[in-house]
Amino acid sequence: MNKLISGEKPSPVMVWILAARPKTLPAGIVPVLVGGVIAFAVGRFAPWPFLAALFGSVMIQVGTNFANDLFDYRKRADGDDRIGPLRVTQAGLATPRQTAIAAVVAYSLATLAGLYLFSVAGWPVLIIGLSSLACGLLYTAGPWALGYLGLGDLFVLVFFGPVALAGTYFVQTLTMTTEIVLAGIPFGMISVAILTVNNLRDIEADRRSGKKTLAVRFGRTFARYEYTLMLLGAGLMPPLLSLCGYQRTFMLVTVGFLLFAPPAIRAVFTRTEGEILNGVLAATGRLLIIYGLLFSIGWLL
Repeated sequence: MNKLISGEKPSPVMVWILAARPKTLPAGIVPVLVGGVIAFAVGRFAPWPFLAALFGSVMIQVGTNFANDLFDYRKRADGDDRIGPLRVTQAGLATPRQTAIAAVVAYSLATLAGLYLFSVAGWPVLIIGLSSLACGLLYTAGPWALGYLGLGDLFVLVFFGPVALAGTYFVQTLTMTTEIVLAGIPFGMISVAILTVNNLRDIEADRRSGKKTLAVRFGRTFARYEYTLMLLGAGLMPPLLSLCGYQRTFMLVTVGFLLFAPPAIRAVFTRTEGEILNGVLAATGRLLIIYGLLFSIGWLL
């Protein structure tokens, strides 16, 4: 539940760690790491652009999480009965002004990383950076917020998939191929699964607040199948790409990630308790890490 235990108040540092939503951060970290692995595999790994891409990706995601905390509070999407991870503005641990400042700081740090990458890789980075910042902010901000219109899934699929992985590869190698772009899709799919669990858990609160996520628009059953299809699709993408001649046979090792998925899928189909679904959200983040590890091993072999 989104309530503080009586007498227990997090430290200032812990407040902002909670606001950053660390269980969701693999979505912004794993595809960037894999982009670095692929660059290494072709002998073009560049440490400083890679680190800047990683830092920028994390700061954009953290800034977006801070902004979500603020704008969901302003739109009254988070009530006292919230069952998801603690929202620091709604819980009174930070004022709206403090949360806004935190979001600006995170986005500013991401911009600094982007300016360095722009000096290295040119205008494509400018386009990627500006669109990432804009979509991150507009996810919950404004009258046509992406998350409130049911467009959050598309945003996550694109920006936490091909954009993150292929963008990281590009800033190191200054080249791009269709294979690299396609390689990013399964990472976006697993990130969509993370978002789907979040939306499934919050479906009633979102419905009351007018936040029309896909789970709200089409119901629990749709969200459960969306979650499952995203994981299955991610597992089957490498074999499909291999059959199309894009990736080497060793990429088939990535299918092994599906061996770890059944407990999470079973929980999504059989449980509705918020605490259980919070655990599934964290478990899906771990599935993304496992996928990234297997994917990297397959690519390097």
